[in-house]
Amino acid sequence: MLTFPISEFQERLHKTKQRMEQIGIEVLLVTDPANMNYLTGYDAWSFYVHQLLVVMVDEDQPYWIGRGMDANAAKYTTWLDEEHIHPYADHFVQSTIRHPMDFVCEFLKTKKKDKKKIGVEMDAYYFTAQCYVRLTQGLRNAVLVDGTNLVNWIRIIKSDLEIEYIRKAAKISEKAMQVAFDTIQEGVRECDVVAGISYAQITGTEEYGGDYPAIVPLLPTGEKTSACHLTWTDEPFTEGAPVIIELAGCYKRYHSPLARTAVIGKPSEEVYRLSEVVIEGLNAALDCIKAGVTCEEIEQSWRKSIEKNGVKKESRMGYSTGLNYPPDWGEHTASIRPGDKTILQPNMVFHMIPTIDLGPIGMEISESFRVTENGCEVLANFPRELYVKPNIRLA
Repeated sequence: MLTFPISEFQERLHKTKQRMEQIGIEVLLVTDPANMNYLTGYDAWSFYVHQLLVVMVDEDQPYWIGRGMDANAAKYTTWLDEEHIHPYADHFVQSTIRHPMDFVCEFLKTKKKDKKKIGVEMDAYYFTAQCYVRLTQGLRNAVLVDGTNLVNWIRIIKSDLEIEYIRKAAKISEKAMQVAFDTIQEGVRECDVVAGISYAQITGTEEYGGDYPAIVPLLPTGEKTSACHLTWTDEPFTEGAPVIIELAGCYKRYHSPLARTAVIGKPSEEVYRLSEVVIEGLNAALDCIKAGVTCEEIEQSWRKSIEKNGVKKESRMGYSTGLNYPPDWGEHTASIRPGDKTILQPNMVFHMIPTIDLGPIGMEISESFRVTENGCEVLANFPRELYVKPNIRLA
């Protein structure tokens, strides 16, 4: 069943072809699985092998090319007719003799597109160096240019139905975060807490289930909170150690990330003070958001707030987010950081995650938000505070 009306997919394709024409690209090879989903609805765990869409400015539908056994997934999940689904034989899979891009080259030759200006997503996770080599060898008369993020920038403004999906994802993130808070306790293993988070992410709510998120739950603990992208161990939690919890609800591949920091028992003065600085800065940044503001202006509000408290942060403090697959829920377009002059427009969605680490102590308290004409809609309804959990020692 399609996740969107065919008319919405057609409008997305129309905008993509308009952008292609503006920059002189006649054919676009789309390998990012999120962009493939965005343009057609294609949704399967098949991105570990090479697959792509071929978008041609003079055709009404893109062509899906992928492994033979995944062709039925294209039939089940996309709006494409069978003439636009082109599977390759299994002897192309993980072979040292032939490569799926050889198949793509022959396909483009049959369509007389082998002498065109062809855009490829050169910096997409699943477009490898070997993909580029085989394309250059097989399309010697074509001009290959960088089409990275062409579709991503079209995705940055969400439709009303996309926003509805993200709101549902936010409800799942609330539930998963509450499970984390409820189960973290001295003596409980980190892996057991994450098991509960993952269960909540997939079961979703009574009204709808969840999807697998593009990033697993992140759970750095104690001194490791200064390394924000650590996952979990089988070690038990200890009293007084801060715990960063970063997760996302996901619904029909649309994400709403959320991060909080918790402490079992009484937090140290340093941890408590750092949480106050982060919350104050986060509130200042959220207050300045509205359509027409630039990404760097949001960051300036945050920076001004934390620097008056003697704290500095060099990394970006947020990014656009929404539809995606592993390994990232970010869209790789706008970032909330100095120098990014992207102008906010209604229905852009961002994850604002002002991570701070001071030596061995780290702090994350984040919000996902939708830009509105006069402000922003914070998507998750969850207390914006350091979570201090009374310590109840396990027998």
